[in-house]
Amino acid sequence: MQLNFQIAISIFLAILCATGVGMLSETVVYKPLRKRSASPMILMITSLGLYTVLQNVISMLWGDATKSVRTGGARVGNEFFGAYITDIKIITITVCLALFVACVLFMKYNRIGRNIRAVASNPELSNVVGINSDRVILWAFGIGSALAAVAGILIAFDTDMRPTMGFNWLLFGVVAMIIGGVGSNWGLVGGALLLAASQHLTAYYIGSQWINAVAYIILILFLIAKPLGFSGKRLKKIEI
Repeated sequence: MQLNFQIAISIFLAILCATGVGMLSETVVYKPLRKRSASPMILMITSLGLYTVLQNVISMLWGDATKSVRTGGARVGNEFFGAYITDIKIITITVCLALFVACVLFMKYNRIGRNIRAVASNPELSNVVGINSDRVILWAFGIGSALAAVAGILIAFDTDMRPTMGFNWLLFGVVAMIIGGVGSNWGLVGGALLLAASQHLTAYYIGSQWINAVAYIILILFLIAKPLGFSGKRLKKIEI
């Protein structure tokens, strides 16, 4: 199935569609599970199942073949301190930095962002003080899905598209989050930089086939030695 939209319209519709799918998943799948007090393990298994279903739907509609959105032939990247970096990677770095700063400011100064932080910390107490946790979670799903769509679009311009393209990047995101520590913005940046540097050094000195293995090794080491990450803080237990 091919719609032949212009690239700008396609990008807008892709972000809009991803946002809708994320919010629909929260409404139809995750919200009923939370109402039944589902454990985090059940929610994780549900996420993997939903990922598999969506991946197969994409395969059914558009096939399994790799598709490219790039135009023109391959070009040598821009030289930067002896290394070469392509234009799309420069755009990716710029967009990601801008979105990261925007998210930090949004979570700190916007009312919806502060509500998301409150619900993430304690949803029951948030409901007591008048915050509708279900509505806030729906907002979080929509914003997160839109950000994921932007990431997917940038990756597609860099390495083309295929139905299974998201799994490795999902893994890398989880590893970076564990390294940096859940709930720490700057820890996440540090974790991402450490993971990326380790993978690129591995590709340079050993071989690119070991990139995924390095991510798994770093994940295992941090889960064993420092499960809370660089900046993760263990919550204090308080009994009343």
